[in-house]
Amino acid sequence: MTYQYAEPILQMLLAHGLRPRPTTPPSLVRDYLNDLYRYELRALRQGLLRKDFPKTSYAPRVEALRSRYPLLSLPLPLWTLGATVGRGDRRG
Repeated sequence: MTYQYAEPILQMLLAHGLRPRPTTPPSLVRDYLNDLYRYELRALRQGLLRKDFPKTSYAPRVEALRSRYPLLSLPLPLWTLGATVGRGDRRG
């Protein structure tokens, strides 16, 4: 299958260094983006535990991090303009 990602989606993914190919399933891209978000969230938590910043600024930092990942709250069908059946797929 090939996927035609919506241009705004591609721009948001590019902001995270992600550039999916037309053959990359949106679910795989979303899983990777979610892993990246969780990695950053854990790093933020470690910074709190190391006392890199005051505890009172933790919640605003988490909110700021969450706001950088709006795609995670967008349903996958909205990521693409539609899917096409590839040559190897014999559905008919």
